[in-house]
Amino acid sequence: MKKIVRALLLGACVGAAAVATAQDATVPTVPEPSSAPDVQQDPAAGAPAVQRPAPPPAPQRSFEAMPVVVLQGLDKVTARTSTFEAKVGDMVQFGQLSIQVKACRKAPPIDPPESAAFLDIAEIPTTAGAAPVPVFVGWMFASSPALSAMEHPVYDIWVKDCKKSETKARSSSKQ
Repeated sequence: MKKIVRALLLGACVGAAAVATAQDATVPTVPEPSSAPDVQQDPAAGAPAVQRPAPPPAPQRSFEAMPVVVLQGLDKVTARTSTFEAKVGDMVQFGQLSIQVKACRKAPPIDPPESAAFLDIAEIPTTAGAAPVPVFVGWMFASSPALSAMEHPVYDIWVKDCKKSETKARSSSKQ
């Protein structure tokens, strides 16, 4: 039985090598055109040297500093989401998380939409005297929440937008 398997494997390997060699032999090589206007002959090397224009520089994006960030949080235990706002420099709490907003930037309206916030998120310990545990420190982008996501077993936080002023909550009382 082992001899049969070995013979089949050997035959398959030899057959595959023969097919690969046959395919390589049938592929024609196409010479590069030498009559193109941007091609110059290099007399020392004997091969054409192609000169291509330099790629354009990356567009410079400017971001405006905004004083308020709009965040959304998910409590994975209760499956409830909350949208809340925080001023730059202030600290807000979502569940057992303490969120400090250090910066918020937004692209101008003529550029592709993008909002980003620099957040320092720590978990508040339940035991007295324990220090807060850092969970996330860095930039979060509204257009790509998975690019720099916070990893926590109970909570998710992501940036929705940056804006100029904090909105006031409307009263739901009947008039």
